[in-house]
Amino acid sequence: MEIKGSVALVTGANRGIGRAFARALIDRGAAKVYAGVRDLASVDDADLAPLRLDVTEPEDVAAAAAAAGDVTIVINNAGVGGFDTKLLTGSFDGARQAMEINYFGTWAVSRAFAPILARNGGGALVNMLSVASWASRPDYPGYAASKAAQWSLTGALRQGLRDQGTLVVGVHAGFVETDLSSFTDAAKISATDVAEQTMEALANDQVEVLADERTRQVKQALSRPPER
Repeated sequence: MEIKGSVALVTGANRGIGRAFARALIDRGAAKVYAGVRDLASVDDADLAPLRLDVTEPEDVAAAAAAAGDVTIVINNAGVGGFDTKLLTGSFDGARQAMEINYFGTWAVSRAFAPILARNGGGALVNMLSVASWASRPDYPGYAASKAAQWSLTGALRQGLRDQGTLVVGVHAGFVETDLSSFTDAAKISATDVAEQTMEALANDQVEVLADERTRQVKQALSRPPER
């Protein structure tokens, strides 16, 4: 996938990993990067083109697709933790929100932009996933479930968009230095590191990014029997 001269859309591009993705695309020569955000005023990078986009609102998704018909790279980054939902107590509201944004939001944007990517030569679709796609977590079960669903969706999109020539990339990482992981003191990698590895994957037509050692270990262990 050629990044130089491309036109990209990054959802949730106003901070964290999304902002790092947007900057990495610009630095590698993208002609235009749409910053898909709920609040246009939150985009303070003059190199980006703010685009109103709440991934849970069908009208927003349709309007974004109509406005950004020149896109050749879509990065589904918008996400939420849903950490308020506990395994055995409390409301399911956080988990439902995580599923709506992380899973259904990614699906909605991918559906809307798949024909645009096809029309523009195939391009690439990137989904920001997590090591939690494979590692169930009793401390944040809603987030882990949404990422597992998003990983499954990524595989379906990879198969479903193959004939139109769209590269589908799944990016997995453990804790990244963002607001989302501010609750833990565990070792973290930088958002810039995740973005740079993703740009390399795009440039080399690789379908998966395992951004840190923890993620690589968990992926390798998937074939082991479940622990009691």
